[in-house]
Amino acid sequence: MNVVVADSVRSYRDLDMSDLSALETKLAAARTRLILEKPFLGSLVMHLPLKAGDPKWCKTTATDAKHFFYNPAYIGRLTLEQTQFVLAHEAMHCALSHFARRNHRQKHRWDVACDYAVNMILDDERMHGPENALMNAAYRGLTAEEIYPVLHEDPPEETQDTHLFDDAASDQGGEGEPQEQDSGDGQGELSQDQGGGSGRTKAWEDGAAPNDMAPPPPTDLGKLDERWKSRLAAAAQAARQAGKLSQSLMRLIDNLLAPQLPWRALLARYMMNAARDDYSFQRPSRREAAALMPRLASQSVNVLVALDTSGSVQEEELREFLGEIDALKGQVRAEVTLHACDDKLDANGPWHFAPWEPLRLPEEISGGGGTDFRPIFDWVRHEHLSPDLLVYFTDAQGHFPEREPPYPVLWLVKGKFAVPFGIRIQLN
Repeated sequence: MNVVVADSVRSYRDLDMSDLSALETKLAAARTRLILEKPFLGSLVMHLPLKAGDPKWCKTTATDAKHFFYNPAYIGRLTLEQTQFVLAHEAMHCALSHFARRNHRQKHRWDVACDYAVNMILDDERMHGPENALMNAAYRGLTAEEIYPVLHEDPPEETQDTHLFDDAASDQGGEGEPQEQDSGDGQGELSQDQGGGSGRTKAWEDGAAPNDMAPPPPTDLGKLDERWKSRLAAAAQAARQAGKLSQSLMRLIDNLLAPQLPWRALLARYMMNAARDDYSFQRPSRREAAALMPRLASQSVNVLVALDTSGSVQEEELREFLGEIDALKGQVRAEVTLHACDDKLDANGPWHFAPWEPLRLPEEISGGGGTDFRPIFDWVRHEHLSPDLLVYFTDAQGHFPEREPPYPVLWLVKGKFAVPFGIRIQLN
């Protein structure tokens, strides 16, 4: 699908309705294909509402970490594959929190570094970008921070999109801002005529901004950063469960989440997701009112906690881990079944804990042998158990089951070894 829109189109309001409908169909088709073929990227793209931007400030595409802005004429010239690429490109800028990582760096140089970092990730995913996409195999696998010092102090490259993360006036590079936005369409006058003042922000908040006014940069960077980290983790979880997360993206996401989100926060998130709170229309007691109203009903969550008691995991680490589980299980009304295993199950287990009972490390717990995860999964199958969540504390150096079980598995991993299925949380 390649919808051609004349270059003379100057604003969103100038579009013919048939042209506009065709463009919206094209963008919707590109997003749908991303969701089906690359659900991780597709999930991220869905968090960016689509808005047409005026060519005065949007030459191609743009994002303020809250929207996907596009130049209708530019989108009209792209193929469907290229449209998928530019959608994913903006979403990855947001997911990688490029809007919050510039710090003291010179803006144009940082923007170019970010484009190289994102485009090489998409190239690894075998996506085909437009002609103006910045590509360099030398930067494959590098972050924007690693690419930045390699670039020229005043890079001649132009970014394929407009980064509306901050104003040019906020540039702290000290050398003067390169004219990265000089398109010959008045774009270079943006900082003067459409500066990030309170009037510009209020106009956008009130929905009264003229079509040729660029959106102001976001002011809530901290909250926005946390929001995109959560979206990144959720998108990765869904893609992993669907079996459509590539190894390169998996490594990237693990590296991004491990140092930025504490393992306790990630554990809490997945424990809360396992909680089953819903509304119930069950008939109330006769002592209550006659009206039948929906009430929030909470069922207990069955959590199986497995401890790797091989010699590589210390007792103090096990106690710390169980203390965190104990703090969470009361919040989600979790019934915990605890078991231990090195290369065989602990003969003293399992141990059962009600939601109100403190979860402690048993005094008699064996271990110190090799590491084999299969006995735990075999035991669950033989006992016909169906846990809402299995949490395995381990260094991930052992023998895994050949098949993924039909229940969610959360691995809390001490060390850098990978797991073949489930969700991996790095203990840091």
